[in-house]
Amino acid sequence: MFTTIRDLFKFSPSFRVGSLILLLVVVMLVLSAFSPYEEDKLRRKVKRNQPPSADFIFGTTSQGQDVFWMLTFSVRNTLIISVIAVLIGRGIGVVLGMVSGYFGGTFDRVTQSIVESVIVIPRLPLLILIGAILRGQLTIYSLGILIGLLDWAYPSKRYRAQILSLRERDFTHTAVFSGMSTVKIVIREHLPFIIPFMLADVISGFLFSIGIEVTLSYLGLANLDSPTIGTMIYWGNYYQSIWVGRSWVLIAPIVATVLLVLGFYLMSVGLGEYLDPRKRLVRLTAHLGEEAQDDDPRKEKEDVWAP
Repeated sequence: MFTTIRDLFKFSPSFRVGSLILLLVVVMLVLSAFSPYEEDKLRRKVKRNQPPSADFIFGTTSQGQDVFWMLTFSVRNTLIISVIAVLIGRGIGVVLGMVSGYFGGTFDRVTQSIVESVIVIPRLPLLILIGAILRGQLTIYSLGILIGLLDWAYPSKRYRAQILSLRERDFTHTAVFSGMSTVKIVIREHLPFIIPFMLADVISGFLFSIGIEVTLSYLGLANLDSPTIGTMIYWGNYYQSIWVGRSWVLIAPIVATVLLVLGFYLMSVGLGEYLDPRKRLVRLTAHLGEEAQDDDPRKEKEDVWAP
């Protein structure tokens, strides 16, 4: 995995730019631990309706909240939701897809019937319905779990397709003939090939989770007492910040959302280019050409006799 990330930084400008953008997000996460205010006691701590200034970088809200420090908590909580959703959704998807693809047969047919039944369920309308039923009761953790439980079917299909290809390779047959157990074959032989695709899938999981959180919170279906990017947009719109000339209340969470999505998107583009077989062949040819040029004895001779 570290080799893959190193190659991505080396060959993909999109991945580098996306990583730099997400580095700003990491800085926000770290700053949330040093906030002068407690997360549940942000209201009425500062002067109300103050525009951005040296004292209040992103201004303050009509409830007496410092927008900058509230944004640090909001970014952190939104990413907590995304991490929980990705761990659950991708965890189920990886295990189910790899096991189903390797065993095949009746187990695979039954599993794929269940997966395809889940895939046809429209996730966003279902989440909106659940949010409407549990209005105000979807905490950060329960929302992350709910998103994860509805976001494993598509990933499992992709991992299954990879395993169906890998199980027919010569190294898989060699491992079987050598007496290696099924668990060891899947983990030791197949999992390393899945890791680059898993990285791309994790990034798409973050994008989906962030979009769902912002959507549900904006509609007022999540717990509005917990600061997230979506709830910041909800309250800014609720108090009509644009119409009363306090646009900074909405600009901060909207820009944060754009940066989050852009950072993950650029990393996804970089991974897509890295996994493209044609571009991989071009990189390999260029790398071999550089090695051949370095090993060329004529070049060494020219270097020796160079003035």
